[in-house]
Amino acid sequence: MRPMLAKLRTYLVMIRFSHTVFALPFALMGAVLAAGGIPSRDKLLWILIAMVGARSGAMGVNRLADRHLDALNPRTRDRALPQGHISPAEALAFVVLSFSILLLAAWMLNPLCFALAPVAILIVCGYSYTKRFTTLSHAILGLCLGLAPIGAWIAVMGRIALPAVVLGGAVLFWVAGFDILYALMDIEFDRRTGLLSIPARLGVNGGVLVARLFHALTVGGLALLIPLLGLGSVYAVGLLLAATLLAYEHFLLHRHGLAKLDVAFFNVNGALSIGMFLFTLGDLLLG
Repeated sequence: MRPMLAKLRTYLVMIRFSHTVFALPFALMGAVLAAGGIPSRDKLLWILIAMVGARSGAMGVNRLADRHLDALNPRTRDRALPQGHISPAEALAFVVLSFSILLLAAWMLNPLCFALAPVAILIVCGYSYTKRFTTLSHAILGLCLGLAPIGAWIAVMGRIALPAVVLGGAVLFWVAGFDILYALMDIEFDRRTGLLSIPARLGVNGGVLVARLFHALTVGGLALLIPLLGLGSVYAVGLLLAATLLAYEHFLLHRHGLAKLDVAFFNVNGALSIGMFLFTLGDLLLG
């Protein structure tokens, strides 16, 4: 039993399961906005299963694609694949299982979800290779996570709508912005190995400026949902909190440099996503 639990923990660390907190609350936000409240338990269950399958498969592909680069990077050389704790064949089997779970969940939700699931799989798999040929990799990662609230909206409504696209766009710029900040740690490695990123191309100051622009667009997108969906004061308080957290993230980086980057990356963004979901749900239930 212990070896099995240890192996499971290795898989969870490999895919950084704890970082599910970034995309899942926004997926739930898309679901409750589509339903105008709390969707049915069946919908919520299959949305949750689809999210876990999609993210786990995407992270597995990313680790497979980057395993040789991770072995060269001092920041990532201790990951499971470079260290041999998980073999490429095991990682591939994990990816196949994860995407199979996604397809099953999409089938259980509705025909449009099932039809679009392969497209989502192609996008999240393709992201892992984009840093080799375009500096837009940050935006493509944002698109991967931005699909979560759009997919959840479709799961509830059976169709797409403008508010879902606006929410997905806000998530896209939010993720792209903090991914740019995270890439600050790898500027020299990216330049040395020929990998493309906005910080590697524009430098620290240029990267930070682009991240600030993206996060301003995030706040703008979230604000646009107020007139589109008739959201009220509780949501507005959540939006103010989100804007404050983004400003705090950039303040930490300005004040402490890379020393506080993990706090800015995980704690602040995790609080932002959970907070936006809770305030959105509160607005719908109290309004």
